[in-house]
Amino acid sequence: MGYDAVIWDWNGTLLDDVDFSLKLLNRLLTGHGYAPLSGGLAAYRQVFRFPISEYYKDVGFDFSRTPYEALAEEYMALYEPGSLACPLQPGARQALAGLKDAGVVQVVLSATQQEMLHRQLAHYGLAEGTFAQVLGLSDILGVSKARRGREWMAGSGIDPSRALMVGDTDHDWQTARAMGADCVLYARGHQARQVLMATGAPVIDDLALLAGLVLG
Repeated sequence: MGYDAVIWDWNGTLLDDVDFSLKLLNRLLTGHGYAPLSGGLAAYRQVFRFPISEYYKDVGFDFSRTPYEALAEEYMALYEPGSLACPLQPGARQALAGLKDAGVVQVVLSATQQEMLHRQLAHYGLAEGTFAQVLGLSDILGVSKARRGREWMAGSGIDPSRALMVGDTDHDWQTARAMGADCVLYARGHQARQVLMATGAPVIDDLALLAGLVLG
């Protein structure tokens, strides 16, 4: 089955910020007197989830000591400038260009705050001509993008059954379901393969495979 539209997640799917995110998490933990997360990327991918506040609890943060909102502000003050040194995922530019050439409508839907998302896309040369819509959130708390996606889909004029969400977490799968769209999950992002496979969605390791799935 071919698709008319692809809704891309940003962090971990197009932007390879996973190593950097783990580094910042451990900096935040140790800076507040907690032990860093042991087990490297494998452990990080097992614990990461939405809403972000819940995974912060899982790694040991006590919000009675430091409110989650303060932790989020501290994290983002470090994240945004450092994220601009992160590479795009292998094959991301080729996948975007191939779908554009095929006439597929492309949208980016992210839990990143809207203005920050625009700044990041501009840095990578993706602000103009790549995405028909850039959909971020109004804050930095990383709660959920499902409502944002559902509202966009309702007003887009696109048949949800002809739309495909591409992401790297089970929250992307949940967001796709909220929109009525199909979903493909990418296993080199923020969550472990077994977490992604538990959704029942197709899981890929190479964005170069995406064109075949989208174009049918």
